[in-house]
Amino acid sequence: MSKASETFVCQKNRLDEMMHYGTNFDTVRKEFLYGGKLPAVYYYINGFGNGELAERLLAYMMGNSVGADILGKSEETFLMNVLPFAEVGEKRELEDVRVAVYSGNAVLIVEGYEGYIVVDTRKYPARSIEEPAKDKVLRGSKDGFAEALVPNSALIRRRIRDDRLIFRKITVGVNTSTDILVCYMEQYADMKFVTGLCRQIEELNTKGLNLGHESLAELLIKKKWYNPFPKIRYTERPDAAAAMLMEGSVIVLCDNYPAAMILPTSIFDFLQDTDDFYFSPIIGGYMKMVRNAVYAFSLLLTPFWYTLQTVPQIVPENLSFILYQGKSFLPLFWQLILVEIAIDGLKLASLNTPDTLSNSLSVISALVLGDLAIGVGWLSEQVILYMAFVAIANFTQPSYELGYAFKFMRMVTLVLIALFSYWGLIAGIVWTVILIVTNNSVDGGRGYLYPLYPFNARALFRLFFRAKLKGDKCLQKEN
Repeated sequence: MSKASETFVCQKNRLDEMMHYGTNFDTVRKEFLYGGKLPAVYYYINGFGNGELAERLLAYMMGNSVGADILGKSEETFLMNVLPFAEVGEKRELEDVRVAVYSGNAVLIVEGYEGYIVVDTRKYPARSIEEPAKDKVLRGSKDGFAEALVPNSALIRRRIRDDRLIFRKITVGVNTSTDILVCYMEQYADMKFVTGLCRQIEELNTKGLNLGHESLAELLIKKKWYNPFPKIRYTERPDAAAAMLMEGSVIVLCDNYPAAMILPTSIFDFLQDTDDFYFSPIIGGYMKMVRNAVYAFSLLLTPFWYTLQTVPQIVPENLSFILYQGKSFLPLFWQLILVEIAIDGLKLASLNTPDTLSNSLSVISALVLGDLAIGVGWLSEQVILYMAFVAIANFTQPSYELGYAFKFMRMVTLVLIALFSYWGLIAGIVWTVILIVTNNSVDGGRGYLYPLYPFNARALFRLFFRAKLKGDKCLQKEN
């Protein structure tokens, strides 16, 4: 047996062992003669590869006698003529081949060629890029991120047709080899922050990112378990991601996760909503103002109302109607806590209810349980009214994490009020502010309280009021 044949047999045995050929049902191995002369083997994972494209490539290779003749003269020239395909590369290390093939690429070995030829014929199973269920808009684009990186990056590239848009790929995870894209705009983003973020991701030592962005966030940020406020903002909308890139933010896309991570993040970023910018400034500004006002009011409504019940003597006579008039057997504190928990229970139940029944059952359960609770004396009408407003107002902003953070702080404040009356309200507000100020996020050029600290009046104004877009005079002159 010639040296070329021995090398080829060794390569074949290594790939058979690595891919567990004969054991794994989804490992496909196709043996053929390249150009009708040279023994060759084509490997790929069934379900990852494009079957129609693989058939055309195999047909070409079997008839490519010119390529077979070139191999004996020059390996480099052979690689240039092996396939009429854009994404063809060479791997020399078996570990690199393992990552490539389990990422969906095909691997080709040919007798006489010492390396492994990697062909990118990936076609992942994926759902369509429909509008995100959680982040819908009345007007604007109706597409959203999916679980694959290529269509996600294409959705952003379609909106920013600029050579300064960079997608940097990093692979993380010993077992999962998860692909991560760090996206940024040169000359817009803080390159010191980009370099530091990429270095942090590259140095991660983990078995895998099984929970996508959440796993990545927990590895990047040293969390304080007692601080519930979100560390990172996410979006499932490519238009929102593209807008943040133009403002100098960094976007992180993770394979198998249909959302983008926006960095760096401040507490005020969570108050933004895409729908505000698809309307005129006066309408968008009104929507932004109403949403922020309603949300802020919902955070303090029940704690402030409960505080007034502990000191009724300070309530003016013309506002005496807000004092508790119920006839419940439960103390007011336990009523508020019970409804807070019951609302979450109804949310969880609706998530696990079939779509055709979820809406009707959610409404029926809320009405029936509320009426029955009042009828038997568990709850009062005032508690139901205020908590219903809080539950609905919680959906005025799109972040689940921020909503639950303020919910937890609202419950803590209620406990403090029950113990210390109005001093408990003050303590609850102060403790909430302290947690926000001391919250950790991915270290960037701006802190968690930006643009309040460091102070930026223009950025702070645009967070709370919809401003008219103005063209950049410098760019207009250049164009």
